[in-house]
Amino acid sequence: MQRSATVLVYSDDVNTREQVRLAAGTRPASDLPAIEYLECATLPAVLSALENGGVDVCVLDGEAVPAGGMGVCRQIKDEIFECPPVLLLIGRAQDAWLATWSRAEAAVPHPVDPAELTEALTGLLRQRLSSAAA
Repeated sequence: MQRSATVLVYSDDVNTREQVRLAAGTRPASDLPAIEYLECATLPAVLSALENGGVDVCVLDGEAVPAGGMGVCRQIKDEIFECPPVLLLIGRAQDAWLATWSRAEAAVPHPVDPAELTEALTGLLRQRLSSAAA
């Protein structure tokens, strides 16, 4: 098992980034490596981090401004080679279709429900790490 997994968390709101970190913690499942978080508050920071590589999963805030997570997701799916899976935080259940449009692999409602976020994040991490090992 690798030493750690890197989860990029994008939101212009420091409290949202903190909610994600606290919800999933540093070891959300015993079969997964520890998580290291890479927090980004701007689109340029997200793009730079992804271009540098090493990100296993992205958690993007669909309500972020000025660049919302759904648009950011669609952009990185188009521009980043072997883009990591994306978990979107959506403000309304009715926005689930936009998460599909953005090509996100998963979406959970905001405010963050720790159990729901952890389940979605661990699923994406397992998928990403198993495909990287293959």
